[in-house]
Amino acid sequence: MPPMKVLGIESSCDETGVALYDTERGLLGHAVHTQVAMHEAYGGVVPELASRDHVRRLIPLLERVLADANCTRGDIDAIAYTAGPGLAGALLVGASFAEALAMALGVPAVPVHHLEGHLLSPLLADEARHLVPTSGPQAGMSLH
Repeated sequence: MPPMKVLGIESSCDETGVALYDTERGLLGHAVHTQVAMHEAYGGVVPELASRDHVRRLIPLLERVLADANCTRGDIDAIAYTAGPGLAGALLVGASFAEALAMALGVPAVPVHHLEGHLLSPLLADEARHLVPTSGPQAGMSLH
């Protein structure tokens, strides 16, 4: 399989995250915007405010990540995005952005379960690649 650059979009709650991962070179760039200060006055996350802030933050974060990685939108081979669990409106913003960008670029969009993403993320580290199963139901699963 040829190397791929995968854009990741995270918007499940009160942080907006964007990252670009190269299957050969690893993490090329990432940026996160937290909404903690915005929600502090309310004593917790206000879902509608969280969703609206994701709308404002996604494009600037994408542009920053691409610039940091010295890449363009045309370098993106696939887009992964958080599909749940999380706040419905916040997830919808991230999914809509990811699906629309994927359609515009002609690349696949891949919904990712938030908790599975957390569980599998350590396998992205070089020192953990040996943990990928070589037999059983997940045999042949590749991080490259």
